[in-house]
Amino acid sequence: VQLQASGGGLVRAGGCLRLSCAASGRVSTYNMGWFRQTPGKEREFVAAVRWGGGGTYYADSVKGRFAISRDNAKNTVYLQMNSLRPEDTAIYYCAADAPPVAILSALTDGKMYDYWGQGTLVTVSS
Repeated sequence: VQLQASGGGLVRAGGCLRLSCAASGRVSTYNMGWFRQTPGKEREFVAAVRWGGGGTYYADSVKGRFAISRDNAKNTVYLQMNSLRPEDTAIYYCAADAPPVAILSALTDGKMYDYWGQGTLVTVSS
């Protein structure tokens, strides 16, 4: 599975961005997640969507502001980010648990994922 993340950029605090993660396979059959990382910090879970019927899970820091979704026809997963804050500044990575083995709550752990995209930089200015 190959993953290509895109959509990052520079935005002012309070603004919004939508990240995309295009997959080479059928995203409907994978658990998919978004993580982020800043220099000197550990990788942080952001959001996940379960395969098949879905089910989503969010980090508390983004709950109510970010939304993960999936377009099965395009084999693409999105992360809609609203009300962005300077502390959201990071490189964002998408990842796939393929074939899916993890339950939804376990998808906060990066070790559950088998494939990773290259990352896209999001910078939020104050």
